[in-house]
Amino acid sequence: MDSIDRNILRELQNDGRLTIQELAHRVGLTSSPCMRRVRQLEQDGVIQGYRAIVDPEAVGRGFEVLVSVEVKRDREAVEAFEAALQDIPDVIEAYRLFGSPGCMLRIAVADLTAYERLWIERLTALSGITEVNSQIVMKRVKQSKGLPVGP
Repeated sequence: MDSIDRNILRELQNDGRLTIQELAHRVGLTSSPCMRRVRQLEQDGVIQGYRAIVDPEAVGRGFEVLVSVEVKRDREAVEAFEAALQDIPDVIEAYRLFGSPGCMLRIAVADLTAYERLWIERLTALSGITEVNSQIVMKRVKQSKGLPVGP
């Protein structure tokens, strides 16, 4: 990956709706070589997709909670837990961690009542769970603008 590829990635992370012509202009290429590079980055799995950034409040998911979860430390329990998370749309991110806690979840729901219902009916009901701790997000201080891709 060279500096032009990095520039392409930087521009697309900033605005994934750029036309090839505009992208090419911004990175100093003509349209055809720019398109070839973008397609190659997609084929190589460097660019994994394009998404819209949605305002959580606008879709009734403005209440966010970070949840640390301890799961029994055996393979079956961990695999069952991770599989079960795939069926809970309110869990918008999940990470398996080294150390304690074993897992961190980011949850987006409408309000505290919705989170309490999720906590009682879904989270604590998952097999293998030994502990659940919730931290309610007061304010998002920094939102992801994409990954740094070098100079």
